[in-house]
Amino acid sequence: MSQLLKVSSLVIAMGTTSALLIGCSSNANNSAQTANDSKSPNSGMTGTTTDNNNHAGTEAKMSTSSNQSTSNQTNSNSIDADTMDSTMTDSNDISPVTNGVSQQIEGNSKAANSLNELLTKIEYSTENLSETAKKVNEATWKADTKIDRNVATKLQALLNWNHSGVGAVDGYWGKNTRKAMQAFQKAQGLPVTEAVNEETWQALTKNSTLTSQPVLVSYQLTDADVNVKTTQIPASAEAKAKLDGMYYESVLEALGEKFHISRDYLKSLNPNASFKSGETIIVYNPGNPNTTPVSRVVADKDTQTLYAYDDSDNLVASYPTTVGSTATPSPTGTHKVKVKIHEPNYTYTSDNGKKSIIPPGPNNPVGVVWIGLSKPSYGIHGSPDPERISRQASAGCVRLTNWDALSLLGVIKNDATVEFK
Repeated sequence: MSQLLKVSSLVIAMGTTSALLIGCSSNANNSAQTANDSKSPNSGMTGTTTDNNNHAGTEAKMSTSSNQSTSNQTNSNSIDADTMDSTMTDSNDISPVTNGVSQQIEGNSKAANSLNELLTKIEYSTENLSETAKKVNEATWKADTKIDRNVATKLQALLNWNHSGVGAVDGYWGKNTRKAMQAFQKAQGLPVTEAVNEETWQALTKNSTLTSQPVLVSYQLTDADVNVKTTQIPASAEAKAKLDGMYYESVLEALGEKFHISRDYLKSLNPNASFKSGETIIVYNPGNPNTTPVSRVVADKDTQTLYAYDDSDNLVASYPTTVGSTATPSPTGTHKVKVKIHEPNYTYTSDNGKKSIIPPGPNNPVGVVWIGLSKPSYGIHGSPDPERISRQASAGCVRLTNWDALSLLGVIKNDATVEFK
């Protein structure tokens, strides 16, 4: 991610007004990677970003700033820590069967209310499903049988619905899906394995109300879906700072994030779609996120996974992540959550000291969420390129998909503990 910011430690911004994030390195004499999570290593801010093919850009100097005015922060719908934690109580908010509605949490706890504000309600149907969608929905894992795309999609859905996140659903048994399975096994007290086994499959499917959900569903596109603000994201930070917002670059990108699915898979499920308002397409059903308040998270550098725990130290959710890199490692030890911001700005400082304030939006270098830590300039944040989570390097922070970052933002407590291992 980027090394980032200095925001006042007194606010949690849950609205759409943003506070100012300052780029990350705390020493202006040291070079550091930027929060450049752009579409490719050669686009986005001038800074280092490394993918799994070892592409890299140019290092740039970043610095923190402590002169952010209080007025800028108090305009962002702040919630003080005592109020937040006193209202974020455990409740039975989980609605495992979505019954035509996804990402709509029942109940009136702080977690439920926050999640319903942050996540888009999705209304779907199971009418007129394609043959491919039907095969996925009916798929069953069998021992000694190769995992095809139908079964892999079903496994990804079951893992997601059990709050072991796989990242962007793509229908393949890959690195992030295997990590999600292992996190699920850990949460269930099962032996951790490299491949699905009968014990794991039984645990994934033991909740009949959960497994009765359809994985792929029909969704009618609305005007709001296709009339999203789009822009062409320029390469330089200076040019990005001139934009009104770091919007999506296409309707397809916006739909991919809305439904937590890779754009290629979305296109393959809808080969003849024009993605116009009123058109019915096949999409992945995201289900509902974890609603249990999170008091501790562990960023595991080896597994590139963020583990979330409740007050009783139960593992309640996991998310694929990018944690640091060889060139710019993440911090060590234990820290605290100090600030939470929805739709943050990002301030980039170039080699010559010039600052560029990049506006909020899904393609902001830190995505749509910033959860700042007591360790200055480090935090947990979203990403403008969710399909590359765990397949790129960060500059020390913890990078999640935007939807996972939003889900965590809705449940993580103020002063929650953040451990790096």
